[in-house]
Amino acid sequence: MELALLIVRLVLFGVFALAAIGKFLDLEGSEKAVKEFGTPDEFAKMFAIALPFAEFAFAFCFLFPSTAWVGAVGGSILLLSFTGGMVWQMANGRAPDCHCFGQIYSEPVSRKTLVRNIIFSFLALFLVVRGRDGQGMELSSSNDDTMSILLIFFLLAISVAALLYLKRILDTQSEILKRIELLEVLSREGTPVNRSDVGHPNDGLPIGARFPDFDLQTTVGAKVSLQSLLEGGHGAVVLFVSPTCEPCRALLPDMERWEAELGDRVNFVLMSSGEVEANREKFAGVFADDVVLQEKREVADSVQARWTPTALYVRADGTIGSHLAAGDAAIRELITKIKTSRHDSANTYFANETNNGATPPKIGEEIPDFALSDVNGKAITADDIRGRRTVAVFWSPTCPHCTAMMNELKAWDSSRQTGDPELVVFSDGPKEQHANLGLNAPVVIDPGYKTSAELGMLGTPSAVVFDESGRFITETGVGASNIWALIGKRK
Repeated sequence: MELALLIVRLVLFGVFALAAIGKFLDLEGSEKAVKEFGTPDEFAKMFAIALPFAEFAFAFCFLFPSTAWVGAVGGSILLLSFTGGMVWQMANGRAPDCHCFGQIYSEPVSRKTLVRNIIFSFLALFLVVRGRDGQGMELSSSNDDTMSILLIFFLLAISVAALLYLKRILDTQSEILKRIELLEVLSREGTPVNRSDVGHPNDGLPIGARFPDFDLQTTVGAKVSLQSLLEGGHGAVVLFVSPTCEPCRALLPDMERWEAELGDRVNFVLMSSGEVEANREKFAGVFADDVVLQEKREVADSVQARWTPTALYVRADGTIGSHLAAGDAAIRELITKIKTSRHDSANTYFANETNNGATPPKIGEEIPDFALSDVNGKAITADDIRGRRTVAVFWSPTCPHCTAMMNELKAWDSSRQTGDPELVVFSDGPKEQHANLGLNAPVVIDPGYKTSAELGMLGTPSAVVFDESGRFITETGVGASNIWALIGKRK
């Protein structure tokens, strides 16, 4: 029993010491992890630093019988707190990175990490129950046989830690190689690619725009529509692929794993084009019978998904809930965000961190108060937008793209139907330049676009939509086509 107690203490020493070292090597990741587990932002940095110090202290305590009980009590509190946090995250449908061993080894919260924490908790509680005087032998009093056993145990522990760290290095190297391969595919091994029909891979419809309706068939002739795509009240990840796309085939095992992990909360669909047999052969496995075939690339083109593989999250209400994720690395990042976030809210969205330099969406925020006048001198405030779904269009009389879309905007404004949003136009310049626009909707004069900037204006023409409570429900759509997408009209 004395030897067994010593081994338990050494196991816990290794666990807590390894966890502390790993967190110290990645304090930024530790701060992110504690935030995801619910620590308020103002305390996250302090907690991220204090946690590994506490783990070091408890690890040291396990080395000596006289202090092991204190380490066991402190370790039990930490382990049970972590276990409770994991259970809470899993109960809420989230799987943030546990960051348990920091830079050395980390993985999303799952049943596996939960079971591991429960085992460590039992070991620590076992020492707590033994009491202060029942913590086993001193290291210094061990005989030769005991030291041999401990040496073997220590070497095994070091080997496991080294293998975990090596795996992390290899995974990182594999990710880098995959990104290089994607760049080679996109650039055709350094040869300039001239494609007038293709823009930046991250271009796409704004978050909040409605995903286009479609009526297509799978590789076995089953009919699929937007409504069936969202059956069960779940959102969906649409993966645009191609039978000639090698990165798509390489990503297939990951797609199948994601579907197995998240299929009860998120629907997955592969949307391709080309011949049935070519797609069945390319995507043999879980998705072989369920690949949705476009006639050409009409759905992909309508959401501006011009590269393969590209993924897009569609919310349960049929609106777009993410920016385009082009390439395997970006798709994995999107799936990780979906795993670690709740996606049962109407305002759930997943934005690219860079998004070509654009500012983050204001989705979910309240409209700021303002007081301006329209071209007729009528006062317009934020209260005129609250209470009804409204699209705010940012326009300029000196912008050729703005004037080019005005006739269509007037036609839509005069024929709006039930369910269409109200319209408010924000502009700048002399009132006389706006007097003959012929809009039924108010045209608000915003000197210097100061209010428009607070409402999310990104140049002209651009637009954003507010719900009945006066909250942003879309990101800013730039350009006529994206404005029409926000309004729900395809042009």
